[in-house]
Amino acid sequence: MTRPQHIKFGLLLEPTGNAFNGWLDPATPRDGAIDLALIRELVELAEEALFGFAFVADSVSIEPGAKPYYLNRFEPLTLLGAVSTWTKRMGLVATMSAGFTEPFNVARQIASLDLLSGGRAGINVVTSAWGSTASNFGDAELLSHDERYLRAEEYVAVLRGLWDTYEDDAFVQDRVSRTYLDRSKQHLLNHTGAHFSVRGPLNIQRSPQGQPVVFQAGSSPTGRDFAARHAEAIFAKEPTFDGAKEYTGDLKRRIAEAGRDPDHVQVFMGAHVIVAPTRAEAEDKFAQIASYTDDAEALKWLSFFYNYHDFSGEDLDGPFPDLTAVGDNHMQGITRAWEDRARRENLTLREVARLAATPREDFFGTPEDVADALEHWFTHGAADGFLINNWVQPSGLRDFTRLVIPELRRRGLYPDEYRGATLREHLGLPYVPNRYAHAARSR
Repeated sequence: MTRPQHIKFGLLLEPTGNAFNGWLDPATPRDGAIDLALIRELVELAEEALFGFAFVADSVSIEPGAKPYYLNRFEPLTLLGAVSTWTKRMGLVATMSAGFTEPFNVARQIASLDLLSGGRAGINVVTSAWGSTASNFGDAELLSHDERYLRAEEYVAVLRGLWDTYEDDAFVQDRVSRTYLDRSKQHLLNHTGAHFSVRGPLNIQRSPQGQPVVFQAGSSPTGRDFAARHAEAIFAKEPTFDGAKEYTGDLKRRIAEAGRDPDHVQVFMGAHVIVAPTRAEAEDKFAQIASYTDDAEALKWLSFFYNYHDFSGEDLDGPFPDLTAVGDNHMQGITRAWEDRARRENLTLREVARLAATPREDFFGTPEDVADALEHWFTHGAADGFLINNWVQPSGLRDFTRLVIPELRRRGLYPDEYRGATLREHLGLPYVPNRYAHAARSR
């Protein structure tokens, strides 16, 4: 497999920062989650630093253990529509639930964002793991873990089929012949499956990049198989180099086994960067960020991933309890990673809760320290790129772009300009030809 020359970065667009109580940071606007001036500053900083994309995570319910940011935030497509007018090159990735949205509407919305932005859109397909989400959608039910992925498989197939409604040159728009559309180049989907029945056609032209980029964040075995078959970029969160290398190697192997080119699927590891001119200053920053979350809040955040499991009767300083059954129909990959680490390192419940709320990672210290870690992970196959999840904003992103990006450029690991105009070009992914045009040429 050919390693790309440059590290790629995406921005997790969480305006108050990724810390549980990031809004407590004195430099962060208290209403930063809905502060358009702050959001604009962040995306413009990221684009100036040549980030490949900005990514908006989302859920369609509020859980009891949710951090404050989740209580009051913009819907992804509406927000990214605004962001598209402030940016010219950076990709725009929205999270959509395969469990609780209809693929025709979503195909149209993502295609619209893509056309508005000149080919910069992507979609992060999630399966939605909480019962409270189902409660917001009438008689919908929360499917089992594996069934949610079967629905997502069909969902992605429908999206891609609709995005191929028109061939690239279908809209003739010839005034002399009064021909607006070559109808031989418009194609009905006529899909009928276990979860969706969609006739088509989609009422918007094809993407400048062929199709918008499909992202996914599978960490369970089922999720990894889904990502290997369908994703073009993958979000992952492994706190250690060894864990990240195992994950990325496993994904690339599964991608090859699925008959796809591993070079055409990019793995982005989440990175909580804390950087300062000196190590001591970085330590002070981490201590301040950690102080924003007390033990009760950390435990509340941990319960969020375990279907609101009540930890109140547990000994905080006792061994981490066996919660395998509790997490089985929820975030399997994340919870099992914590459980494995707790057993391996004999961690207490308090330590795991703190680890969940504010993990200490490799990407810490001076600009040279952080660049060393990023270079090591990148050059040794633990990641193709990184999703930058700053604990607090906007200071976290300012620090990263001001201190780390120049050091990476000095090492020849980061570009001086965007490599193209579309999100696919930023990620080194190929243009997607229309399936119907290819079939016609084959005949």
